[in-house]
Amino acid sequence: MSINKSTSLLPGRLGNPDSTLRADERADPRLVNALAPYELDVHPEKAPVDGNSSAADCIAWSAEAEANYAGLFETIFVDLSTISNVESSEETITGIDGNEIKIYTHRPTNVQGKIPCLVHTHGGGMVILKAEDPNYERWRQELASRGLLVLGVEFRNGGGALGNHPFPAGLNDCASATRWAFKNRDELGVSSIIVSGESGGGNLCLATALKANRESWINEISGIYAQCPYISGVYADPPPNLPSLEENDDYFISNSMMAALVKVYDPLGENSLNPLAWPYHALEEDLAGLPPHVISVNELDPLRDEGLAYFRKLLSAGVPARGRTVLGNCHAGDCLFPKDLPDVYSSTINDIYGFCQSLIIDN
Repeated sequence: MSINKSTSLLPGRLGNPDSTLRADERADPRLVNALAPYELDVHPEKAPVDGNSSAADCIAWSAEAEANYAGLFETIFVDLSTISNVESSEETITGIDGNEIKIYTHRPTNVQGKIPCLVHTHGGGMVILKAEDPNYERWRQELASRGLLVLGVEFRNGGGALGNHPFPAGLNDCASATRWAFKNRDELGVSSIIVSGESGGGNLCLATALKANRESWINEISGIYAQCPYISGVYADPPPNLPSLEENDDYFISNSMMAALVKVYDPLGENSLNPLAWPYHALEEDLAGLPPHVISVNELDPLRDEGLAYFRKLLSAGVPARGRTVLGNCHAGDCLFPKDLPDVYSSTINDIYGFCQSLIIDN
């Protein structure tokens, strides 16, 4: 198609509506090659649902989407070297709603004394995927191998195999796990509690802090590390102040797919401006008094700009916050390709560990 000269210098699909990850000169070539076998270096096949679909149709689609992503991650996370200095176990706790929550625990075997505890909330738009999936298990083990006690929360999902539990079920489970870790910190041998997650898990770790602040138990959380957070809920009608939603649309993930996940998480749309469901909409009074945060975004992610906007809100509210941008990478690309982008993968692992360690000094 012909490209308007006035927009041709704009990045991504803002400059060329037909642009793909493969065609975008900003993309890390290793990322493009890693996605190519799955045909995700070009526009992925469109989901049969979007923000205009019924909640029932979106819920039904979520099961298929979960199976597809789980299969992709199983393929990527094969034949990795064993991490030998980590012990893994499982624990079941009772959540604030009276439900059982499985906790996956990973402890380094070569560290003495109290260590930071990282509560990990996995991705999947609060709707699909599981903490037991191989990519998340590996992520937690990698973090533990650096010297952290890592707890993976198997929270209730909006859809998929662990559904159907719309907002606030998953958030309540993440809050329950965080409070359990704090209550048992002496038995666990930990010095501090940090909550961290990516994508939908980025939403949940930020929302856990907002919930804790609202309910006056924020002192139990030492810090928050959110990666590529999925936090605006506005994907059915992207606003102009979040240009990355158009710039990077269909780069690994799409607005239409994310809008369908929104419909599963909040079927009636009653929480579209509720910061506990969509932290992007938090006001300064919601943020004041929060502990240190890191907001890490990826250059070629549709969600990049909402993460940056949240980072700036934190600063305006006086919250100690650090921003980080992973160049050349798509949504969650820095935690998905340990073999193809080992330096990028390790850099994020090390940055999370460094943040956790810094809180021991600061607090």
